[in-house]
Amino acid sequence: MNSWSEEFWRLTGLITLCLILGLVFDEIVLLLIIGGTLYLGWHVFNLYRLDRWLRGASHTTPPEARGIWGEIFHHFYLLQKGNRERKEKLTAMLDRFQQLTTAMPDGTVVLNAKGAIEWFNDAAGRLLGLRHQDAGQHIVNLVRHPAFLDYLEQHDFTEPLELNSPTDEKRSLQIHVIPYGRDQRLIVARDVTQLQRLEQMRRDFVANVSHELRTPLTVVAGYLETLADDSDVQTHTLWGQSLKVMQEQSDRMRHIVEDLLLLAKLEGSNTPPPHDPVSVPSMLAGIREDAVNLAAKKGHRIKLDMDENLWLYGNEQQLRSAFSNLIFNAIRYMSDPGTVTITWHSANGGAQLDVQDTGIGIAAHHISRLTERFYRVDVGRSRETGGTGLGLAIVKHVLSRHRATLKIHSKPEQGSTFSCRFPSHAIMHHNNTASPQPVTK
Repeated sequence: MNSWSEEFWRLTGLITLCLILGLVFDEIVLLLIIGGTLYLGWHVFNLYRLDRWLRGASHTTPPEARGIWGEIFHHFYLLQKGNRERKEKLTAMLDRFQQLTTAMPDGTVVLNAKGAIEWFNDAAGRLLGLRHQDAGQHIVNLVRHPAFLDYLEQHDFTEPLELNSPTDEKRSLQIHVIPYGRDQRLIVARDVTQLQRLEQMRRDFVANVSHELRTPLTVVAGYLETLADDSDVQTHTLWGQSLKVMQEQSDRMRHIVEDLLLLAKLEGSNTPPPHDPVSVPSMLAGIREDAVNLAAKKGHRIKLDMDENLWLYGNEQQLRSAFSNLIFNAIRYMSDPGTVTITWHSANGGAQLDVQDTGIGIAAHHISRLTERFYRVDVGRSRETGGTGLGLAIVKHVLSRHRATLKIHSKPEQGSTFSCRFPSHAIMHHNNTASPQPVTK
């Protein structure tokens, strides 16, 4: 029988008994009151038993009862048992997670919505200098580094932050911030000291080799030039053609060495570029003149559309190298007569240089690797055009030093667009009647 049906018949029986006794003793109302009081008292007693059980050892066997209260006790017991099992599973998972993060070589710190430390592992204590009593403290009060504070406040954690360890200036850390939950953040600090040392060794090796190659290449180029000017050699068809090829390859090697040295210089410097005003319009006008001479040999057209009052703060030599690489590449890699359009304009509060060509385009799977050293979409074609394979790598590093980004949009047979995007704090507006004024953030 259903417990509620049983309870209904119990109440019905009690009322019937009270009515019969009331008729016998001629006290119907009194006996109904007594019966109702006993019935309510029974429920109150069971509520008391339930309360004591829930407040006390609710994991023990529930109180015994008949009818509806027996079923209520049983359901509460099942709920408590299910909750207890889930709690034990979650606790076990949390313990395993903490054991895992404790064993990790990377420092892990959990921050709440206010930036206070909720938990960290032993590696975080070793790398960031945190102690157990620091739990509840704001992270920026313990890791006192201006770059770290700026990184947390900008809310853009796409790129990791690199800084020196607070416990050891010789140790380099790479900081990743991962937002999760309700405005909570997970900080992962990785020791990249060894990687940086290896990278520095590689840069030093490239720079040293490139520097050592300059002198013999200069000597070879000098002798080739002397031989090319010799009238006897010029009259000899075979020697003349051979010297021409040797001079071309010598010039190509010289350009590769120069680009390697420039790239090593850019990679080896952590200092920001000078905060000098740079007249980008004048720079682009000068590059355009060189580009026109280069394009005339292939029948290409050069279009330039620019904001004459839009300047930048930065290093003029580095910016010229980056912009000229993009423009000259666009000219070199167009086989049929086409058009290169150069646009310098304001965009999204900052500034943007677009170099658009009508060339053969680039397949999507190549685009992500274009800024790698010596990466070539078409090896044979790149060598024919005289490229070193380092131009876009130089562009990437120059823009990175100026807090700018390079975006590439291209489709086969539809041309390519290379866009350099500069942030608002890097630009300034200049006019002929007033001194240059920087644009505020």
